[in-house]
Amino acid sequence: MRRHVARETPIAIEINGLGYAVLMATPMHLRDLATGFLLAERLIDAVGDLIDVDEVEVARGVLLRVTLAADRIDRVAERVRHRISESSCGLCGIENLEQALRPLPRVVAASAATEAAIFAALHAIEAEQRLNRQTGAVHAAAVCAADGSIRLVREDVGRHNAFDKLIGAALQDGLAWDGGFALLTSRCSYELVEKAVLAGCPMLATISAPTDLALERAAEAGLALRTLARRDAYLEAVG
Repeated sequence: MRRHVARETPIAIEINGLGYAVLMATPMHLRDLATGFLLAERLIDAVGDLIDVDEVEVARGVLLRVTLAADRIDRVAERVRHRISESSCGLCGIENLEQALRPLPRVVAASAATEAAIFAALHAIEAEQRLNRQTGAVHAAAVCAADGSIRLVREDVGRHNAFDKLIGAALQDGLAWDGGFALLTSRCSYELVEKAVLAGCPMLATISAPTDLALERAAEAGLALRTLARRDAYLEAVG
């Protein structure tokens, strides 16, 4: 049996000429990746803060040269001051542990999704995972409507990259949650909870279990969680 192999490529992010991070990611939808990552890093608040993303192919990967609005540069400098190495998850290498678990805003939106909507999304997402059907090695993240229909999907070898791509694409397209939810084909880790909160997502559903820190951070922010989601059951946690 022969099948495609998932690509995993170093993606370097440079912000206004300053080297910031290197992510190991699938090299597609990279502007989406940069946008979602910058939002999760709290370097931008809106898509208008991002002036440009220039993709440059280099010998061993891709360099994303990001240009932010001038009033965002102080945030970049402050964040870099707390980083001593680069990481796709944004945690490893942070010198000050308080920076690793910064306070989260409260989730103000609410999801109108029912139990049936979550099951519908779980059934529908398989057909949307084109890259995973080819490789069997990537995660998917989806924006789901309140009725469970799939509105937008992004895939990547990294679960946090897939979610960053999804959030970035939705931000650029002006796609609101509108009472819907996010569905991820991964475990529910703390960084995914934080990305959901910072993106204003009212509910996060994942196919695998949560960590204790994910539950703690979701409760802190008031994010509704649906984990170990299967086509006929899930675990519920409400912040």
